[in-house]
This record gives sequence, structure tokens and C-alpha cells, in this order.
Amino acid sequence: MRTYQLIWDASNGWKAYEEESTIQPQWVLFFGQKELLEDGKAIQELMAKFPDSQIFGCSTAGEIIGEEVFDDSIVATAVAFDQTTTQATSIQIKEYATSYAAGLDLGKQFNPEDLKAIFVISDGHHVNGSELVLGMRESLPAEVVITGGLAGDGGKFEETLVAHNGLPEAGRIAAIGFYGEKIRIGHGSVGGWDTFGPERMITKSKDNVLYELDGKPALELYKTYLGEDAERLPASALEFPLSIRATDQQGIGTVRTILSINEEDGSMTFAGNVPEGFVAQLMMASFDQLVTGAADAAKSIDLSEAKSEGDKLAIMVSCVGRKIVMGQHTPEEVEAVAEILGPGSQQIGFYSYGEISPHAESGFCELHNQTMTITYLFEAP
Repeated sequence: MRTYQLIWDASNGWKAYEEESTIQPQWVLFFGQKELLEDGKAIQELMAKFPDSQIFGCSTAGEIIGEEVFDDSIVATAVAFDQTTTQATSIQIKEYATSYAAGLDLGKQFNPEDLKAIFVISDGHHVNGSELVLGMRESLPAEVVITGGLAGDGGKFEETLVAHNGLPEAGRIAAIGFYGEKIRIGHGSVGGWDTFGPERMITKSKDNVLYELDGKPALELYKTYLGEDAERLPASALEFPLSIRATDQQGIGTVRTILSINEEDGSMTFAGNVPEGFVAQLMMASFDQLVTGAADAAKSIDLSEAKSEGDKLAIMVSCVGRKIVMGQHTPEEVEAVAEILGPGSQQIGFYSYGEISPHAESGFCELHNQTMTITYLFEAP
């Protein structure tokens, strides 16, 4: 496997991030600021540069390349596999009644024979990530690993864009499958947040909309605990996510981030489902904890075969909420991952509205929030 990383700017167009390359990639993955993607010029140039490649990517809340983090760039990695075949496809959410139905159909589009993993990028505004992943899980063999993330739009939460062999658009979901005996897919997903305050029962919800905690309006209780920070809702909610877990589950729960609030009915809409009967608890973190969490995500990846020749690619999907908490320290979580993975690993990624990866304890692929999620690709000898 060989990789070639690029970065785009308005003056020079696409240029090598480090070294020039003449590889013929099967896949080109890009991440960029929404306004730059809307212009269309950069993506047209990328498609012209790699006419025989599957090209897809999305808008972000920040771009990662190497050990750097940007807010106003477009970054890309071209991947040429030596012993792995791929299949890429995409769908438009407006053609489906539910996100679950979209995920079900997306999964069915892949030939299951010898399929090892799927990397998926979804619209982050119109798609319920939990239902999307559930649908994909239902239609794919249990052993297929699903990773990826939801597109971002800075801190605006207004519109996100995804592209697959065309100009970026709202509502698109793109995915690529990896086939063969030589491909290796490592994955890790860790948060680094601590819970605080009392546990409360989710007594009324529908999919990803939370109405009541302990029989009381959820938004009212949330504001009580946020204090002065409640004035900055929904933006301040990114700093105080919610941990949810089933009543019979112990240990790490699943983290959920608020996308929007409704003052009229006292509800909150999350990036993923918040089922009735689950226990919920507020969370908070320092930047030191988040950096440690990113390092732990890298440590959870099996690197036993990663000393083989050829490039290795780490795709990092981290949450916009982590970026807000860490501020100017944000690059430190990227550097922490790079240090664990070691030399020879190329890195690309983005700050998202949701991360997709197997759960650390259950092993089932799920939508996460507020985590650093890493997909690590390489080919064994």
C-alpha cells in the first residue's frame, strides 16, 4: 500500500503535503472547510488529477493532516493498494424514509464475499447516525468492521456536505469497502471524559430526541446543571455531553452530543439515539484528559503486523466538542496519536459531528460522540 498526501490553497491549488508521488490510487479521501468545498473548484481539480479513482470526502469542523490541525483548508490522501480491492458507493438520504432504511440499503450494496471492513462518511445534519449504523449492521456480515464519521460545519450545525465522484452536497452518504486477505483494519475509539452529577432515567424520548429525564423536561434540567453556561446553548452543550447506558450495563457508556434545542417543548436533539429506559449522566473533561484519551485510542490498535513494508494510514475522526474544550491545545491529541503509531504512518482526519467505530466493550459498531476514533489501514506481507 502506498499513499500520497496533498493540501489545497486558493493560490496554488493542490500541492504535495510533503513529497511528490506518481502513484495511481484506487481511492482518494479528502476533508475540507465547507465554504471551500461549496466553491467546487478544488474538488473538480482533484477529480481531474485522479480521473480513475474513487474520490470522496466531506465538510468538517477542522481538518487533520500529518500532525497539524487546520480550520480553513482542504486536505487529501491518495491510496494505492497493492493486494486489496475496493468497492465504493453512495446514496442520498432524501430518497429514504428513515436513516435506518438508508443504512440497510447502503450495506446491501456491498458484495459480502471476502469483505473485511467499510469506511463510511455521512451527512451530519440530516442523518441519524445511530440508525444509519444499525441499518448497515443488519445488512452486513457480523465480522465486517464499520468505521467512519459524520460530516461537520464548524460550530454552526446548519448544513454539512459529502461528495462521491462529484461536487459535495447535503444529504449524501458515501462508503468504501475493503476486500482481500492482506488488508488489515485496526480501530480504536476513546473519549477521556468524566461523568458528574446524579444519574437520571430517560423517561421520554424518540430516536435521537430527548424530552424527559426523571419525568421532567430534559432541557430544564440540563440548564440547571449548566448554570451560566446555559446562556450559550446549544454551543455550550459541546463542552458538556451526555453519557448514556442501559440499566444492566456497567462500565463505559455511549457519549451523546446535543445538536439543537427546542425551547417550546423543552427537548434536545442529539447526534445519535437516546433510548427510553437508559440512564443518563452529564460529562466534562480537561484538555489533558482528552489528549490521554486520544493516545489510548491509538494504544488499543493492534500494531503487531504494522512493521511490514509499505505505508500505513491512520484516519482520525475526532469530535468538534473535543476541539472546543482543547482550544489551542487541539494539535496535541493528533501528536499523541502520531507518537504511539510511530514513524511510517501517514495521518489524515477531521473534526466531526459524530464518530463511527466498534464499541470498546461490546464490540458492536456504533455511533459515538466526543471520542477520538482511529481507523488504521495497511497491507500485510
